[in-house]
Order: sequence, then C-alpha cells, then structure tokens
Amino acid sequence: MKIAYISTYPPRECGIATFNQNLMAAINSNFPKRSDPLQGGFVVALNDSENLQEYEYPKEVKYVIRQNHQKDYIRAANYINTSDADICILEHEFGIYGGESGIYILPLLKRLEKPLIAILHTVLRDPSYVQKIIIREIAEQASKIVVMSKRAVEFLTTIYEIPADRIQIIEHGVPDLEAPEDNPVKNLAAFKNRRVLLTFGLLSRNKGLETVVRALPKIVEQHPDVVYVVLGNTHPGVLKHSGEEYRDHLKSLAAQLNVSQHLAFINKFVSDEELINYLTACEVYVTPYLNEAQITSGTLSYAIGAGAAVVSTPYWHATELLAHSRGRLFDFKDHEQLAEIVNDLLGNHAVLNQLKSNAYEYGLHLRYPQIGAEFIKVAQECCRLHDFSATVLKNSIVDPEILPKFSLAHVTRLTDDTGIVQHAKFGIPNLKEGYCLDDNARALIMALMAYQRNKSAEALRLLPIYLSYIHYMQTDDGNFRNFLSFSRQYLDEVGSEDSFGRTVWALGYLIGCAPNNSYQEFAVEIFRRSITHFESLTYIRGRANTIIGICHYLKVFPTDEGMVRILINMTQPLVDAYEQTASPDWQWFEEGMTYDNAILPLALLHSCTITGDEKVKKIALATMKFLDNLTLSNGYLSPVGNDGWYYRGGTFPTFDQQAIETMAMVLMHFEAYQTFREPEYIEKMFLSYRWFLGENTLRAPLYDHETKGCCDGLLPTGINRNQGAESTLAYLISHLTVLRAFELEYEYNKTGASMEIC
Repeated sequence: MKIAYISTYPPRECGIATFNQNLMAAINSNFPKRSDPLQGGFVVALNDSENLQEYEYPKEVKYVIRQNHQKDYIRAANYINTSDADICILEHEFGIYGGESGIYILPLLKRLEKPLIAILHTVLRDPSYVQKIIIREIAEQASKIVVMSKRAVEFLTTIYEIPADRIQIIEHGVPDLEAPEDNPVKNLAAFKNRRVLLTFGLLSRNKGLETVVRALPKIVEQHPDVVYVVLGNTHPGVLKHSGEEYRDHLKSLAAQLNVSQHLAFINKFVSDEELINYLTACEVYVTPYLNEAQITSGTLSYAIGAGAAVVSTPYWHATELLAHSRGRLFDFKDHEQLAEIVNDLLGNHAVLNQLKSNAYEYGLHLRYPQIGAEFIKVAQECCRLHDFSATVLKNSIVDPEILPKFSLAHVTRLTDDTGIVQHAKFGIPNLKEGYCLDDNARALIMALMAYQRNKSAEALRLLPIYLSYIHYMQTDDGNFRNFLSFSRQYLDEVGSEDSFGRTVWALGYLIGCAPNNSYQEFAVEIFRRSITHFESLTYIRGRANTIIGICHYLKVFPTDEGMVRILINMTQPLVDAYEQTASPDWQWFEEGMTYDNAILPLALLHSCTITGDEKVKKIALATMKFLDNLTLSNGYLSPVGNDGWYYRGGTFPTFDQQAIETMAMVLMHFEAYQTFREPEYIEKMFLSYRWFLGENTLRAPLYDHETKGCCDGLLPTGINRNQGAESTLAYLISHLTVLRAFELEYEYNKTGASMEIC
C-alpha cells in the first residue's frame, strides 16, 4: 500500500510536521521488508513561505504547496491523482492551510480521486461558520475521520452532525523508545544535581508557563534543588510578530519572584531520541495550558509514553489521558494548587513512582508501531470500500433529497412594512443601507414562486409589501427610483436601467401569476405606465431584464401587437451587439463578460419563444454554450468573478463570485429545458444550483442552514459572511426553480407532454 500524506513536514518546526513524519515511519515499520521508505508513499508538504526552497526537505517530499497560493492546491490534487498512491492521509489543522481558517484545502480534497483519511488535530466546540463548513466538507470527502480523543467524537457527532460510523479514535502515537541507562541529559548544567520540572514544545502565550513560574517560590521553599526547564523554540509565528517577548516576560517574572536561578530555557527543537532523554530525566512534567479547548496534545502524549509523572491543567485531552491515576490535575491559572501538588509529589517518592509507572504502562499501547498498524487497518478498509467508478459530476440529475428545506425565515427577518432591506451584517439586517428597487423586485418574484408552490400564507403576506414598494418608487412619468433610506427618504431621482428592467420583469411575472385579479390589475397599471421608457433603454442588461418582463406580459396578452413590436425592437440591439462582436472564439455580445451574464441568453430564449425568430434562437444557443464552456468546464460552476471581470484575450477572474450570477445560470438552463426538452439543461441547471451548497471553487457552501440566508459571495480567502437580500433572494429563486424543474421533468417523463408552468 502506498500513501500520499498532505501535511507540514520537517525541517519545518511544527508539531504536525513531526507527527506526520512519525506516522509515516510508524506505518512503514509494519512492513519490515521494505528497503526504501519511499516504497510506502510520499509527502505533499505545506510551506509557510513563498519560497519553495525555504526548507531542505528530505527525498520523501515530492510536492510542495505554498500556503497562500490556491492554484498550488489544485495542482497538488492533480499530482496525487496521477501518482501511484493507493490512498491519501490528510493532517488537518486550520492554521496550516491558506484562506480563511484554511479553506483552500477544500478544493484540493474535492478533486481527489483517491480514498481519503482525515486526521483532525483540532475539533472546536464553538467553531466559526467557516470552520464548521470546513470540517463538514472534510467529513463529506473523507472515507474515515480519525481523532485522538472521545471528546472529539462527541463534538463531531453533536456539533458538526457527522455520523459516528464515519469517525474512529486512534490515540496520538509516541516514540517506541526507552530511556538509556546512562542518560546524557542528566549531566547538563540545568539537570545535574537538580530535581527538574519540565515543559517542552513551541513557546507561545497560550501555553500558560507563567503559572509554573508563579508556583516556583512555594515549591523552592520546600525543595530548594528544584529547577523549571522550558525546552523548545518560540513558535515561528510568534517569533515573526513578537520576537522573544514571551520568553523575556517569563524571565522578568522569575526575577521579580526571586526564582531566576530556578528557571532555565533550552532553546532548541529536539529529535524524538533527545526528547525521551529529557522526559525520563525530569521529576515532574507540567502542561499548564490556559483553557480547556485543546482536544489533542502531542506533548502530553509523549510525556505519558515516556512514563513521566504529569501534572496538568484540565484541558480536554488531559482529562482523558490522565484519568485512572495516570497524572494529576490542577485548575487553570491556579499556581498555588500547582505548588501544593508538586510539593506533595516531590515529598512522596512512592506516590511519584506509582504515577510514573501508571503512565508508562498506558503508554506502551501508544507506541508508534502499534498506532501505525491501526492506521493500516483503517486504510485497507477505506480502499476496499472506495468507489473508484465515481464520476466528476455527482448527482447530475435533480435530486430533491439534497435540497435544504425551503424557508422564508431570513427574508422575513430582512422585511419590514416598507420593503426588504438590501444589506445585512452577517445575518442581521443593516438598516443603515435602507432599501432598493432591485431587491424588492426580486423579492416579489420569489414570493410569487413560493405562493405558487404551496399557497404559502407567509409568502402571500409578503407580496403586497414588495408590490407597494415598487408602486411607491414609480415616478409620475412611469420611470422608477431605486434607493430609499430607512427613514423613507428618496435617495435618487431616477434609478438604474438594471433596476428598471428587473422591476418590469417582476411586474410581468406578477401579471402572469397573480394570486387574484386585483394583484394582476394593479401590476398591469404599473407596467403600462412604464412602457414609454422601454425603447429608450441604452444598456444591454437593462434591455434583457425588460425583455423577460415583456414576454411574461405577452403570455397573458398575446394579441397586444404593439407590445410584440416593442419586444422585437428591444431584442434587435442584443442581436446587433452579438453580430458586431462575435468571432469563432468569442461567442458573446460584448468585448467583456461582466455581471449577470446569463441574463442575456435567457432574455433571447424568452424572446424567441414568443416570436419564433430562429436567428434569435441560434444566438441564444451559441452564447449559452460559450458561457457554459467558460463556467462549467471544471465539473462545477465557477462564474465570472466581479474582481476584474473577463475580457477577450484576458485572464478569467475567479473571484469575487456573486449569487446573482448563479441564479441567472439556473434560470437560463431551466428556460432552455422548457424550450428544447434536452436533459442536459436540467443537469446543468442542477449543477449550477449546487454552487450554493458547496459545489464551487472553494468547496464551501454559501447557504446558511442556521439563518436560512445566503452568504454574499466567494472571496479569494473564503466566504463573504454577510447575508443581504440580493444573495438570499438569488438562492431562494434558484431553489424554487429547481423544485419546479423536478416537477416538470417528472411530469414530462411520465406523460411525454409539457406541464403548464407560469
């Protein structure tokens, strides 16, 4: 069996790097006939530096990912997939991967075609939104999740809702080493003729070493030969930003307490062989961490494995590992209790030795060869169960089972008696930004779709609010303002052409799907007052949105020849734009692809359905194909990002991806399916919708199952956590469209006939 390991790796000074190196050796030790460690696999190493030559990696490191370069992760996935590895092991800690909370690892995992074991070194009880997403997505991709404590299993099943059968406990391994008879550490100046309290690991303020320093005066009072030895370098991240400030603080504190002669620092990163010597040379090992939120501690495991007498604060891993008299616990920051326990142990050799014996006996089953054997069993089982025939496109037909339950909770939260507030800070309405016509028009469409679906009383309650806002924003000449302050003050005299077109779309949709005659008559009145502005529109997207509204209107009033003529006149500029710009390698309406791109082919699809114009249909198909090739070619939707947009001959911008792009893609493919009855359009519609659920560039869901809102977009570093009206309405309209498509597909397949859809 050959394994690809994704992790930090020595010579980078990092606890996970050391763990992964030891795990690789532990697994290989179970195959004594291997003459070369590389027969067991290779490492994909994470660099915390832009310089790929920063570390002189050993030969088993075959690929290096620069932490903050997203494309490196994609290339690494391709490297692993084309390698001869049978399985992949991921060491996961939020801080070692790029993006917000390490979100860059998700696209790599999504692309893996090998079975995956994920080892979680941190499981948080109170994760952020993004951290929770990351762990859930790792669990989704992994064949097995490995953790090192029972508390971690509890958190994963209750907080992250990961099935227990996907999780396995394999405790932190320890070196398979014994103390030498002649321990050289005992001859060091800090140890010779001294009783040593020891702490080792990378130094940072969360380690709580000042608690031990504060306990020293009372300890030294009874045991004047005691010295507290701190073994290890300052954490590289701390050193970079704060230098040796923490180490200097500890020295200063010792001086204030008159115990400087009882505090010693050994500033080095030691090998496992050296570490065992230090651990077996000390009297008491101390982990004085400051809070309980540590699910795994490698240093604690090593101390138990070496048979040290351990005294620790009651963080999560310590409460489990030191149970059954394998160590002693003291309260967080309680230096007096620590001094009392240490004095008791140093004054009672029988108790101290029993503690060491209990730890040593338990540590025997933590030796790395045994831990390696456990991982081999898990890996063999994962390989056996892995479905190598899985395709890149999963769930390529509409599967209503994966859709979240429809909810108007966040829309209701954003809506007051004036309209829907346009922005939110996280899931909280941002009243300072007021309201806009665009969002109230979208909200009207969404509420109508929700009411059509199941006669929702809540949707019916919201309808007049959004329609009333539209009416309030219409000017005397039939045009529309866009922005309104929270205090109901107009903020513009004339809105954008985009907001005008979206409002006409909403009014046309209401005319065709009104819940009663009064709604339809009111919508017709507002719609017809705006007609004088239709043909004076100059921007292509304003025209496209208006065309869609006109087409909905003409489904109800098909004999309105004047409106048919307007539709033809409105469509012609899109045709002209295409013919003037298009070339064999650029099938588009403009020199650049900017925002709301799928609205343009969508408008032409609506138009040709009404007019039967074959040229319009041909252009709609050509531009839709061009857009699909650009945005769906990776097996998931990656819409044109707003960070620079995409121009002919330029670079495709990955970010900032917006929800309205996805909504437009969903609506475009749904309309194409209704027009042509080709199953591929249903598949592409559903694939586009799954962008909201995590089938995207970052492999991060934007729909928030807690608030029932949708995050505002994908950024280079992660998710824009604000959940404004635009993104939430885009999600809900897409969701309702998918449900309608499922019903339409079912009815069509059942009867071979079209189902009447508004």
